[in-house]
Amino acid sequence: MAQIVVGIAASHTPQLSSGADLWADHGRRDRRMARLLGRDGEYHSFEELAAAADPAIAAELTPEVWHAKYQRTQDGIAELTRRLAEARPDVAIIIGDDQWELFRDEGVPAFALYLGDELWDEPRSEEELSRLAEGLRAAQWAQHADRRMYHPIDAKLSAHLTEALCVAEFDIHRFSVQNEGRSLGHAFTFPRYRLGLPAETPIVPIFINTYYPPNVPTPRRCHLLGRVLAEAIRDWPQDLRVAVITSGGLSHFVIDEELDRRVLDAIAAGDPAPLVSIERNRLRSGNSEILNWITAAGALTGLRADFVDYVPGYRSEAGTGTGMAFAAWS
Repeated sequence: MAQIVVGIAASHTPQLSSGADLWADHGRRDRRMARLLGRDGEYHSFEELAAAADPAIAAELTPEVWHAKYQRTQDGIAELTRRLAEARPDVAIIIGDDQWELFRDEGVPAFALYLGDELWDEPRSEEELSRLAEGLRAAQWAQHADRRMYHPIDAKLSAHLTEALCVAEFDIHRFSVQNEGRSLGHAFTFPRYRLGLPAETPIVPIFINTYYPPNVPTPRRCHLLGRVLAEAIRDWPQDLRVAVITSGGLSHFVIDEELDRRVLDAIAAGDPAPLVSIERNRLRSGNSEILNWITAAGALTGLRADFVDYVPGYRSEAGTGTGMAFAAWS
């Protein structure tokens, strides 16, 4: 039967892949955002957040601090890459969110699985790149190859998981055609380009709508989905070594260290109660990718979580940035 041999979770923010010299550019991008989700779960302007921010944040905004924190994130990525390679998975279940990449106005499912044999990702056009901020352009290598790249899918395992979820009364959108002009999203390519998942290792993407209301699933629903996935993996008769990988989060675009610690402490303790009770209004905007971690935590119940590092990467006086975390289960 199939066995989960490792769990991997990492943030995938452009801050991880642009170099510390461009953290200031990411901060300038935050200033241009029309609204930012504050720690109170409500949206505010950059100016409102800056006026209410802790003055101590100023000490976090020096080149020396940024370079030291950036190095910690690279060390975290390197450690997860080592653990993933050491586990030698035959297939990777990748839990992530699609951000207007495969799914758009014609349909944004709460949960989806793909039943075809491959999905591709491809780089943005030169015109699209020209419109991106410098920091985002610099981080594109961690999201897309320099040409169309095909990712093999374990379609039979994906179909098995789809059926198991439906039997467990989840309504799953299944699809087997990728439209031209649509690319596999960065939550699913990050494990290849930054965590070293071999190109020949098939994947099973689990798509969760975290960003686009109103059909964003609750934390409780996501944790339960993970539990059902784990049972279905164990029921798969083929002898497979399975990695469960998720990416995204933690809090952004305003760092909420209290929320991040709540998530990490609950995962470390193996206690789902603090996870499934997170207030819905706090899981919006970039914070919503915490749902990916909650789903993975459900799937990895019974394994031991080990936290490699947590790096609050502040990039402006308003407290914007990303709470970057790196964890492994064994």
